[in-house]
Amino acid sequence: MNSVFKALSDPTRRKVLELLRERPMTAGELSAQFPVSRPTMSAHFNVLKEADLVDAERRGTTVTYRLKLTVLEDALLGFAQVFGFKLPSSKEDQK
Repeated sequence: MNSVFKALSDPTRRKVLELLRERPMTAGELSAQFPVSRPTMSAHFNVLKEADLVDAERRGTTVTYRLKLTVLEDALLGFAQVFGFKLPSSKEDQK
């Protein structure tokens, strides 16, 4: 869970996740959205991969990133439980 919150602590990485919510994108497409160098973006991508928040698929020289929403959901649910929030785990629990 620490790696997830480390990844989420940076506004650039949060914006990358927001963009990936719309659709998978290549590293070049994502990098074009930010006024930073490609090596800086590569470092952000590595943090997101280490936190298991994104999948990276390489085809030749192109890397396509996809959001792994279930990992983010699990981390946020775990965080909420640390503070004593009881969240329903299924539709049956919500009845």
